[in-house]
Amino acid sequence: MGAVLGAALRSAGHEVVAASAVSRDSRDRAELLLPEVPILPVPEVVERAQLVLLAVPDDALADLVAGLHRTGAWREGQLVAHTSGRHGLAPFAPVAGSVLGMAIHPAMTFTGTSLDLSRLPEACFGVTTPEEMRPVAEALVVEMGGEPVWVPEQARGRYHAALAHGSNHMVTLVAQAMEVLTTAGIEPADRVLRPLLQASLDNALAGGDTALTGPVARGDAGTVTAHLSELADLPEDIRPAYHAQARATARRAVRSGRLRGEAAEQILHVLDEEQP
Repeated sequence: MGAVLGAALRSAGHEVVAASAVSRDSRDRAELLLPEVPILPVPEVVERAQLVLLAVPDDALADLVAGLHRTGAWREGQLVAHTSGRHGLAPFAPVAGSVLGMAIHPAMTFTGTSLDLSRLPEACFGVTTPEEMRPVAEALVVEMGGEPVWVPEQARGRYHAALAHGSNHMVTLVAQAMEVLTTAGIEPADRVLRPLLQASLDNALAGGDTALTGPVARGDAGTVTAHLSELADLPEDIRPAYHAQARATARRAVRSGRLRGEAAEQILHVLDEEQP
């Protein structure tokens, strides 16, 4: 993500003075997306930059900010933005009142290639800053081609949980569905699934629970039972995932009024009785 956002800022007219990359893969990405930009240790990058962009794992962010504080690396009034979805301003606590901290998280999945640059104009960025820094953060997002969306500090954890649940778990769901089709001898699995999944995604984004179709929505308890039987001899992650999603789907269908009466009772009974 760091190399991609650096390239986007560079395209907007900012000078990228240095980057940090440790692994061979990260160095390759930096060389591809930020050609001729020096690759330096983190303290030297911080020393050179007016705006520092911290694109590191969520769990490493607070320690990185605090460690640079202990070594005196930060400068008074320095602009510092992190790209963590989980965190807002809390990681900047050790340097509060010294650096000008911002949370700018792109709600987008990244490959680390130039393909990501073409996706940024479709992306929203979750922005959390002190009120006086909000125009600065939002301007940076717009320069990168994205759309800023304000996320209050107290909502940051739930915001990130929603994105991870929707995006990361969708990857697992799709991969499992393709694996099940492949075990049934149906190829190419992606060609079979793509139109269905794209339509389902579009319908769900437009209508939420009203987009639900299929055996759970119809109350077809026998079909769901048969599915669970079919999945019993597949890799151990697949059947429990189907069971959990079917139960969650049934409960949402009841809550939304889609599934009622005896049909609801039968399918919930099946799913409560079946072992995941």
